[in-house]
Amino acid sequence: QVRLEESGGGVVHAGGSLRLSCTASGFVFSGSALSWYRQRPGQKRELVAGLRRADGDIEYGDAGKGRFTIDRDDAQNTVYLEMKALKPDDTAVYYCHAWNYGPLIYWGQGTQVTVSE
Repeated sequence: QVRLEESGGGVVHAGGSLRLSCTASGFVFSGSALSWYRQRPGQKRELVAGLRRADGDIEYGDAGKGRFTIDRDDAQNTVYLEMKALKPDDTAVYYCHAWNYGPLIYWGQGTQVTVSE
């Protein structure tokens, strides 16, 4: 059974930091591209950051440029999102996403991040 389980969300004051984790099971983690998306209230889901397998090429969406860092630990089947200098506008549900470069795409259930003034 495929599982992507996010953790690390919560409530933080503006300017604070959080580190999200996503632990995977049930598929070949090291062979997959891994990403973080977010969905702010009333808005479409958007790319925060994506990390390819092998070459480790990274793509940051507009949501993640400058303050967020994505990283992966294949030994732990975990992908991380380090978020710094958080703003109220970063309040969203953050989702982990995995793609096996084929027909299979997986999503986690999401973790809520709330940034207060």
